[in-house]
Amino acid sequence: MLKFATVSLLALTAATPAFAQSADTIVVTASGIEQPRDEVGQAITVIDAATIERRQSVDVVDLLATTPGVRFNRTGGTGSVAGISLRGAETTQTLVLIDGVKVNDPSGIGDGYDFGHLLTGNIGRIEVLRGSNSVVHGSQAIGGLVSLMTATPAEGFAAKASAEYGYSDTVNAKADVSGTAGAISGGIGGAYFRTDGISSAAGGTEKDGYKNFAGNARLKVAFSDALSLDLRGYYINADLDYDSFFGAPADSPDVAKLDQYVGYAGLNIGLFDGNFTNRAAVTWMRNERDYYFVRGTAPDYGYSGTNLRFEYQGVVTPVTQAKLIFGYEHERPDYDFFGFGSTDSQKANIDSVYALGIVQPFTGLSVTGGIRHDDHSQFGGATTLGANANYSPNAGATNVRLSYGEGFKAPSLYQLYDAFSGNAALRPEESKSYDIGIDQSLAEERALISVTAFLRNTVNQINYDNATFTYGNIDRTRAKGVEATLALRPIDALNVTASYSYIDARDRSGRPAFDGKRLPRRAAHAVSLSADYDWSFGLSTGATITMVGDSFDNAANNVRLDGYALAGLRASFPVGGHFEIYGRVDNLFDADYATAAGYGTYGRAAYGGVRARF
Repeated sequence: MLKFATVSLLALTAATPAFAQSADTIVVTASGIEQPRDEVGQAITVIDAATIERRQSVDVVDLLATTPGVRFNRTGGTGSVAGISLRGAETTQTLVLIDGVKVNDPSGIGDGYDFGHLLTGNIGRIEVLRGSNSVVHGSQAIGGLVSLMTATPAEGFAAKASAEYGYSDTVNAKADVSGTAGAISGGIGGAYFRTDGISSAAGGTEKDGYKNFAGNARLKVAFSDALSLDLRGYYINADLDYDSFFGAPADSPDVAKLDQYVGYAGLNIGLFDGNFTNRAAVTWMRNERDYYFVRGTAPDYGYSGTNLRFEYQGVVTPVTQAKLIFGYEHERPDYDFFGFGSTDSQKANIDSVYALGIVQPFTGLSVTGGIRHDDHSQFGGATTLGANANYSPNAGATNVRLSYGEGFKAPSLYQLYDAFSGNAALRPEESKSYDIGIDQSLAEERALISVTAFLRNTVNQINYDNATFTYGNIDRTRAKGVEATLALRPIDALNVTASYSYIDARDRSGRPAFDGKRLPRRAAHAVSLSADYDWSFGLSTGATITMVGDSFDNAANNVRLDGYALAGLRASFPVGGHFEIYGRVDNLFDADYATAAGYGTYGRAAYGGVRARF
């Protein structure tokens, strides 16, 4: 098992933080509009396209795992069910966006998003906002949110492709083409992945294979400087062999298939010389999940979840130092189920209004505050507040951040209406989140240190009640901790990034069997260290080490998950002006570990491939 001692900032410089950003980084997740990072009081990490390519990660989960405040669990190899917890919140309390579209599954038990099928493919940027932020993003943003964006179209014309092969007969290929011609810009891409995999059950002997195809497209038409049309689409088709989860995981011929559709159509209008901008959009997401006890037969049971949204957002800039953001949203989630001799269909309607003000009263200080009200067709209304501030006394070299955010999560359709365990009287989950942090740039921005302390209290949390055999608002939880990141560039050729986070997430429900216990699958300590070096003759080499402390697999804290340490190596080398060969070794020391009890994980594995750019 892996043990952690108290980690000081001095030790952190030798073994820490991941993906720190400079103050001029532009972020979107804090307020729903583009803002410089040094105007935001919330904790945000950006994983850019260069980092995604350099790390060579296949799973988005593996990239997120090196981000402070993130914990994950996965029930097997690539493609298996995977959840992301932010700052110790439930995985269902993480809001997920793809190209601006909410993709949490309305047919899931808790409306969670399964990260298992989300591969890096043609993802070009990831923003992770930690802390409650329902004023801007509505339901589910209790722990925070993960926003993924495909690559923006290139100026002129550009094309790139890659293909790799490796352990367990794994093939991973992707390509995209994009360009701009006058008022029109667009791009299209696709990614294919297949593997023989590993056994999902830790004690299994047969491999569980996986196939995944993802496609993306976007088109923007600028009719004028003040009027433009945005169209975006994303699609995932996945086919997974998995081991039965009815009881202890064991070899079985079970199969799961997924089709996920994501669409966005938006019109952008600027008035009064751009001082009043408007965005009206329709977004649509549909998840279709079918499950088979034996491949080649008709599906034995399945779920489909759809979320249709209308969004309006206005931004008024009366003076340079102030912005008013306001909006209206209508959301209609619905789900369908079939199987075991029954069918079910349910839907809801949610109407929301919000307003947010951003003020810079004097140089160096930015203050944001807002309010939101959501009206749900079943449980009624929920009002949330939020405020944050960022102050820099020295033009961005030092930034002090403060944040207060409220979050709420509407009960899922399954929790409300399931024929056996549903409870139509459920109330929304509610949270209050507090942050204080500092970002310090040193040595002419060759070093950047960031430290954040946080506290979150959540009430009315929904869980299955064994006394009534229905879902109920029976839980209260508290999470507190510290996040630290470090980025070093001592010479131009060397980049070192690291992260550390301590999360104390505990049950505060008052139930004797659980009160005071650690929340399951949320390790208290996690450290990540990455280093990359560009050699003078073109070779690039890098390594990542991730260490995660002990945790528990269940709420009673009697099934332990031992901590673990993983190491990976990577390298790439250009061949001519358009090609590059690359390769990596994951889990270099063949560590035996688990993120969910009874489920298998990859041992040492090697992969190699080639990239092309034009």
